[in-house]
Amino acid sequence: MTPPTLTTDRLILRPFEEGDFPHAAAMWGDVDVVRYIGGVIRSPQDVWFASVRGRGMWDIKGFGYWTVVDRDTGAFLGEAGFSDFKRGIDPDLSQWPEAGWAFGRASWGRGIGSEVVRAMHAWLDQNMAGPSVCIIDDANSASRKVAEKAGYQFWTLSSLRGHPVNVYQRGF
Repeated sequence: MTPPTLTTDRLILRPFEEGDFPHAAAMWGDVDVVRYIGGVIRSPQDVWFASVRGRGMWDIKGFGYWTVVDRDTGAFLGEAGFSDFKRGIDPDLSQWPEAGWAFGRASWGRGIGSEVVRAMHAWLDQNMAGPSVCIIDDANSASRKVAEKAGYQFWTLSSLRGHPVNVYQRGF
């Protein structure tokens, strides 16, 4: 499946390209970016694997991740999309698309996250009607606000790698 490209007034959500890798590696190497997403910076190899996994998931699941760039400048802003990570947590999230997003510092405080999550859910609603889920660290108030604006509601508390995470649901 060829991943779709989405556009908003300010942004383009497009499939990952090899040229995105240095920007993604820099973003995931920033301790402030990963603070509430596992808390550990990612090695370049881990970033590469995650990036190609996010693009490759489109062929298997019919959804995946997008690279988010500024529509006017082409600057890399972050990544967002849907996944099935087979996390093995309770509840089992694999039966629904799991939304996720991460943005570099240049995107923070500009409404980029909300704009991206709104666009990707408009695509999901049009192409794969049904519920979706996401997990958010309790201390990540910015992501919680983005999720709530997109219609997510707290569902339950779970544990991922021994760390508590809040599970949110949308469309149930």
